Amino acid sequence: MKFAALKIAAVLTLIPTIAFAQLVKKDSTSDRNYFNEDGSMRIAIAVQSHRPGSGGKNALDGPDTMANCGIQDMLRDMGANVRLSSAELSEREETEYGSWRRMGYANGRLADNVMQNEADGYFTVGFLASCPSSLCMLGGLQQSLTSTDTSSVSILWLDAHADYNTPETTRSGSMGGMPLAIANGLALHQVRRDSKLETPLTSKHIVTAGLRDVDPMEQHLLDKARIENITVDAIRGLTQNVYDQMDALSKVSDKIYVHIDLDILDASEMPYHNYPTENGPTSYELAAMFKDIFQKYPKAAAIGFASIPAKDPDNIGLNAVNRMTKAAVEGIMIREGKV
Repeated sequence: MKFAALKIAAVLTLIPTIAFAQLVKKDSTSDRNYFNEDGSMRIAIAVQSHRPGSGGKNALDGPDTMANCGIQDMLRDMGANVRLSSAELSEREETEYGSWRRMGYANGRLADNVMQNEADGYFTVGFLASCPSSLCMLGGLQQSLTSTDTSSVSILWLDAHADYNTPETTRSGSMGGMPLAIANGLALHQVRRDSKLETPLTSKHIVTAGLRDVDPMEQHLLDKARIENITVDAIRGLTQNVYDQMDALSKVSDKIYVHIDLDILDASEMPYHNYPTENGPTSYELAAMFKDIFQKYPKAAAIGFASIPAKDPDNIGLNAVNRMTKAAVEGIMIREGKV
């Protein structure tokens, strides 16, 4: 009799859990679209000007330049409805000790913006001061999921450098060389959580592209994690490996963030970048890839760029960013039959 009562109690305890599990529904990628009834596309430009070590001030004019020097008009000319948001620290957060902690707070602010963009049906384009801001793009997408499986966000990381160092392996000591390792749960967990990326990405949720300048210990970590890489030649030729890797990310995730560190571009297009690297793809080659990716993969949910250098003669870098942004948006428009 006592055993039967215990069984009944256990079943009653499970009922709320079962009911909740039935109510919780994953964000439906197939149902999500970024278009108004009149066919205009909704695009949100998210600006993140904070970077580690910037003392709480704007890192560079790069993010604002990317956001306000032509791209909004270009997108509107394509038939888009564009809105702009930026991440600002509160007065209390400005006084917080430690630039890494302030970076986390600034990321959290932008993550909230990205989450709201998703809720409102806006496609997010991030213009970022540095690569650690990739964490808030991921965090916002992760928080937007209406599912208990919060690890179902992935990243396509395009960079000449892996940015997969930890405080133990870094040679420079810069957080700018760590964000992908942070996203993967290898280091600086509080920065990740402050960026609203509650659950780290597993290695299956990460694909790099264009790597060609990686530290030895960093490469060891990448090899150990078995993180896949798309080569520069594969980008240039849009080979099958590009689609194989995107297929793999699509299978394990609900939303994919495409992140571009602009030093992935050949040094001819980014001559004044802090870390110019030869033998990279051109912005035309990357634009072709983005157009194809966003056309063929509905789970590609946001794109972000970090960042044009302060010195950009003849707007070479700015034009490259505009070219790649427009290509990604055009890909979505083609996918939805709006072009």
